Amino acid sequence: MQIAVIGAGYVGGRVLEGLGPGKAVAYGRSPSSGHAVQSLDLDHGPCAIASMPEKIFYTVPPDPQAGSDPRLAALLATLDPAPERFVYLSTSGVYGDCKGELVRESRQPAPVTPRAIRRHAAEKMLQDWCSKFATRCIIFRVPGIYGPGRLGVERIAAGEAYIREKDANPGNRIHADDLAAASIAALERNIPEGIYNVCDGDYRSATWFALTVAKLAGLSPPPLISRSEALASMSQLRLSFLAESRRLDTQKMREVLRFEPRYTNAEDGIRASLLADDLLRGQRTT
Repeated sequence: MQIAVIGAGYVGGRVLEGLGPGKAVAYGRSPSSGHAVQSLDLDHGPCAIASMPEKIFYTVPPDPQAGSDPRLAALLATLDPAPERFVYLSTSGVYGDCKGELVRESRQPAPVTPRAIRRHAAEKMLQDWCSKFATRCIIFRVPGIYGPGRLGVERIAAGEAYIREKDANPGNRIHADDLAAASIAALERNIPEGIYNVCDGDYRSATWFALTVAKLAGLSPPPLISRSEALASMSQLRLSFLAESRRLDTQKMREVLRFEPRYTNAEDGIRASLLADDLLRGQRTT
């Protein structure tokens, strides 16, 4: 079965590696992660896939300047015949602020930020299209993705402040390798269509995460500030994360997708990522 990976970047490249040679064709704007990528410009065209795939894995975010997702719409308009399965990476931000509650996939979305509103619109567009063409639609609602090169080391080294632990919200995250493995499971296993939260289940805060990265990398811990100080000094993007609080329930991921992340303890994932980046204290090779 031919698989099309649309967006062969940080996660898509890992999916290609996990699938192995000859199982997938990568599409994007340029070569990425050492993979041969066929040209596909969803903003300006031409938007054409040489051979219609039976399954699609899609990682491309909506255009931040658009109200919905014309990129996804452009792709869907080219698919004839429709694929048997479409696996789409969305965001857990579509749930909005849940006051720290445990959030299952059945919860009604209430997106607040523009990026979450765009993602929710994209979800609905895809679900409607898949229903029309009898395509199995699998949507992953994904929190923060971390891994090698994505630990915030530069921000910590620069002395960027974090909110103190007692004012911090629960954290939700997934290691990139685990997200790729879950995505491959969704492509290869006979699972029901629908929405799946994909998360490691380790709800320790972003503050804990930054302090742990600093400790393991041998960096000075970042300065900690109160919530009121954060409101006065942080960017709107960072404040948007402070305004929302939730914990993603992973029961469906484990029981229906039948997937268990390798890094259920985020400290193990941080340690592995620092080692891959040659930044783990006491284990540098240079």
